[in-house]
Amino acid sequence: MPETETKDYREGYKRFSSRAKRYAEDPEKTSGLLRKATTKANQNKSSLSNIWGKFQLLIDLVKTWSKGDYRHISKKSILFIIASILYFVSPIDLVPDFLAGMGIIDDAAVLGFAVSQITGELEKFKIWKESRTIEIE
Repeated sequence: MPETETKDYREGYKRFSSRAKRYAEDPEKTSGLLRKATTKANQNKSSLSNIWGKFQLLIDLVKTWSKGDYRHISKKSILFIIASILYFVSPIDLVPDFLAGMGIIDDAAVLGFAVSQITGELEKFKIWKESRTIEIE
């Protein structure tokens, strides 16, 4: 990934990080955010096809963390994820969503970047989630 793109994502993250803290402290707000993100993602599934499975896992991770069921992730990582989701649902970002087709490409790139930064955390969560499914059965 070119350095300028990484810099843009970091700047976008900084803009949303203070809001992410407020969401992390309020499970109800987080739940609403996840609903918005899921709705937007479902409407743009083809643009997210290369990260669809990891996006679903990302949403589930935040939902489970917000409920207090999964805490094996750093607060810094959770804030990064929430900030990335806030960027995704925001209509005003580096490339506004009203620019037909281009806005979602930018949002998908930010989510892809977020996923790439926390792949290890997502894998740990996936293993935890699968082990819980086995215990329930």
